[in-house]
Amino acid sequence: MWAIEEAGARLRVLAVDDEKPALDELVHLLRAQPEIGEVHGADDATTALRLLRAHPVDAVFLDINMPGLDGMELAGILSEFANPPAVVFVTAHDDRAVSAFDLGAVDYLLKPLREERLAAAVRRIVDSQAAIRPHRDPNEVIPVELGGVTTFVHRSTVTWVEADGDYARLHTGTGSHLVRIPLSALEARWRDAGFLRVHRSYLVALWSVTGLRTVGTGTVVCLRADGSGDAVELPVSRRQVRELKQRLVHAPPQARTER
Repeated sequence: MWAIEEAGARLRVLAVDDEKPALDELVHLLRAQPEIGEVHGADDATTALRLLRAHPVDAVFLDINMPGLDGMELAGILSEFANPPAVVFVTAHDDRAVSAFDLGAVDYLLKPLREERLAAAVRRIVDSQAAIRPHRDPNEVIPVELGGVTTFVHRSTVTWVEADGDYARLHTGTGSHLVRIPLSALEARWRDAGFLRVHRSYLVALWSVTGLRTVGTGTVVCLRADGSGDAVELPVSRRQVRELKQRLVHAPPQARTER
């Protein structure tokens, strides 16, 4: 996902905003970022989709309130792509962040756009892609540093992962470990190994799932006991319930046996 063709290549991005002054400013600021090499602009979702067919991009910087398809709807379409681009929302509205992250957004920037916040969002995309590229080993080992000592956590021992700011906390049968890897990067790296992001804050190993339970109007996923010996229950976003059920039925063999 979000693949840059070669190491060191600069990002290809698309900016989408129906207001021309805002679009022009966003394109200008994106072109000033040293990590970005190619910038396209679109003033509506239809034009954006047409450009995406002609010009593969690594990331889309997207307004929310637009005529026709709005930004949230467009992001939903992008998530269905075989190789979906990273999505960063750029909006004047501060009340849609939860929905944005439920859609897998990398970042959520508020207008008026500050250059340093844009630079931070770009850096997150670059860091995520850098984390994805080198790790294809089905028995991946994650180095963890604590108090100057480096230990190694096997992915096959991780039952679930939670977001912790720009970090992720890996939970295993013996404890938890904080690593400087965004949850979005682990989501992309580990999906084919039997992990699924069930919520904006949680990634779970399908082999560790013992069941699903309805709580009120929501759903929780039940996991094997963690290092404390307690069973774990995590909320599942409504939009992820169907995929979780499908993935549990068709979980890849390595997800069940890598222990």
